[in-house]
Amino acid sequence: MEYVYAALVLHKADKEVTEETLTDVLEAAGIEVDDARVKSLVAAMEDVDIETALTEAVAAPAAGAGGGGTAAETTTEADESEDEAEEEAEAEEADEDDDEDEDAGEGLGELFG
Repeated sequence: MEYVYAALVLHKADKEVTEETLTDVLEAAGIEVDDARVKSLVAAMEDVDIETALTEAVAAPAAGAGGGGTAAETTTEADESEDEAEEEAEAEEADEDDDEDEDAGEGLGELFG
């Protein structure tokens, strides 16, 4: 993903996306560069108008949400699953914290009791 982000940075800076410029950006970010991946990305992007692709990518979710609801339903289900997972993780953390607090309280009780 960092390779694509580097290409987007170059595009935003009005620089040409070449193997050399892409490698320079990745190295500047401290990323170990895989030359084969750089070549693949540059080759794949040769016939791509990045500005058009970005515009279509932004417009696609809006069109999907108003279209038939399928994309919105899928997104809602994914959001609900994430919310449930977060709630479960928080509940587990709270249980662990309670257990630790109880254990600490028992130790203090032994000191004074």
